[in-house]
Amino acid sequence: MKKKALILNFDYTPVSICSVQRAFLLIFLDKAELIEANAVHAFHTVSRTFPMPSVIRLSRYVSIPYKGVVLTRENVFRRDGFRCQYCGTNRDLTLDHLVPRAKGGKTSWDNLVTACKRCNSIKGDYTPEKAGLRLMTKPFKPSYVMFLKDISNGIYEEWKPYLDLSSSKVA
Repeated sequence: MKKKALILNFDYTPVSICSVQRAFLLIFLDKAELIEANAVHAFHTVSRTFPMPSVIRLSRYVSIPYKGVVLTRENVFRRDGFRCQYCGTNRDLTLDHLVPRAKGGKTSWDNLVTACKRCNSIKGDYTPEKAGLRLMTKPFKPSYVMFLKDISNGIYEEWKPYLDLSSSKVA
């Protein structure tokens, strides 16, 4: 069973994602409460049926260090959907600095995009405008919620009210 559950802190902020088995155990040990159950599936014993957790809330507030998204090659690819931001292909992907490093461009979320080798060589040491290329989407720093979605291979319908999707650019 590969179902997942969203874990909310005591103040209803998203903390993490775990297996439904772990979520059930947290509820059973009174460390969390069930907020949303899976409408289709349940856990069965010989004599009882328990709802399968989809969203749980921790019973006490847990202080969690700031969870930012680390700027890595893989995370830039993930943010851009593993697609070239110039032509849309998903083959031979590299990273491209919009403002080339040779011209003072920084290695930052706002200056890096995924590009195929072909488009990257066409762009060369120019900005996309000077090379005659248009970006499909403007680069941005992704939110932690966006990466929670990727970890779980999508967002379950029951999670949507608890995730601030408007600020995370998640569809």
